[in-house]
Amino acid sequence: SPQQFNVTAYGATAVAIVTLQVFAGMWINAFIVCVLCVAGVKKKTLTSNEKILLTLGCSRFWHLCFSWVYSFLSIIYPNYFYVKPTRQILLSIQDFFDCSNFWVSACLCVFYCIKIANFRNRCFIYLKVKIDRIVPWLLLGSVLLSLAISSSLYDIIDKAQCNNHCPTGQGNFSKVSGKMDDVFFRIYFIYGFGFVASFTAVIFSAVFLLFSLWKHKCKMQTNSMNSLSMDAHIKAMKSILSFFIMYSINFVFLTLTLIPSTREENPMMFLIYVFLYAFPGFHSLILIFSNPKLKNTLIRILYGVKCKVCIR
Repeated sequence: SPQQFNVTAYGATAVAIVTLQVFAGMWINAFIVCVLCVAGVKKKTLTSNEKILLTLGCSRFWHLCFSWVYSFLSIIYPNYFYVKPTRQILLSIQDFFDCSNFWVSACLCVFYCIKIANFRNRCFIYLKVKIDRIVPWLLLGSVLLSLAISSSLYDIIDKAQCNNHCPTGQGNFSKVSGKMDDVFFRIYFIYGFGFVASFTAVIFSAVFLLFSLWKHKCKMQTNSMNSLSMDAHIKAMKSILSFFIMYSINFVFLTLTLIPSTREENPMMFLIYVFLYAFPGFHSLILIFSNPKLKNTLIRILYGVKCKVCIR
């Protein structure tokens, strides 16, 4: 009926573009999960790097899945949110995978920093030796922290809906209308603190790693070492710097979506949402090409598909 189906040209365009981005990102992350799961079954073990990539791929896959469901319902069928549990459940699940995505990404950056960087500090040397044992605990802590935030979020959305009947709109939990009471403010602060803490971990890891690689590069230049080794370090620095820039832009855009005054339908917010939905797939694609196992598997699959097409 017209009351159940109400969509503008802006909404239809947004749904179409988001759908293409989401399904592309889901396929990319599903590829990472499948390849690592097959490798884990064959070897009966996974390296620390593969464990982080596997967790990150799962988190991003389900984050994109539930984000698309929420966006589709909020734009095309907003009245479905009038059923009380629907909005709470979708937002809680979406924000669980959103938080885990941020924290696992931070774990990946910290892992690269500890593994690649070279400092003589005792604490750093200890972490370098024990990092393989620490990684599972870091991943478990990320999941538990995300679960705690999403569980608290369910109650907050329920209280917000009681204060303001039948809210509609798009976005994660800050977009639930209602009065900002003391409980809501505390949870909102914890939710934002989680993102800021993970982003801070990424900043320090990137800075320490770039500083270490820069020192090593200068040392190689001074000692006239192999130019191939120097080129490898320069490529590593560029890769880390590009990841840091993408992660920073993603964090800024996500922060903008939490500001009430920026929730109107305009071209700038449309571009922001396009980037937010493209980031999980695009960054995972970069991770595929930076990992020899994933890269070689993807090339073999593409080559096999190309050969079959040529034969036909």
